[in-house]
Amino acid sequence: MKKTIKFLTVLVLVCATVISLSSCSSDDDPTNNDFFAGTYKGSISYNDGSNTTSTNDGKVFVTKIASGTKYNFAFSDGIPDLNGVEFSKSGDNTLVSIGSTTSYIRIDNNTLKILYVKDGKTWTANCTR
Repeated sequence: MKKTIKFLTVLVLVCATVISLSSCSSDDDPTNNDFFAGTYKGSISYNDGSNTTSTNDGKVFVTKIASGTKYNFAFSDGIPDLNGVEFSKSGDNTLVSIGSTTSYIRIDNNTLKILYVKDGKTWTANCTR
């Protein structure tokens, strides 16, 4: 009986997680939501100074974290993630990264553009959803 209850509990948690993550449609705007999670698809690359990874069929999973101004970017194809990138709102439905002058990230409900340089490493993305 205990195994059945544990299994049902895990099943309910998994279902709730899947529903909450899939509820963010492509119409969701990252600037207006307290919680945002979305996948952008397109061209991505990473260069660490000695190796380069690049693909035209990459994915970037974007999540807005609890602070409301910081985002995480999880790249496909073994590219390291960018976490805790801070943004400010630009216009009605666009976010632009703030901080470093050598970095540019622009995100809205349809497009994601990244040129991010940190510690001699470069991330790029030109994606849509």
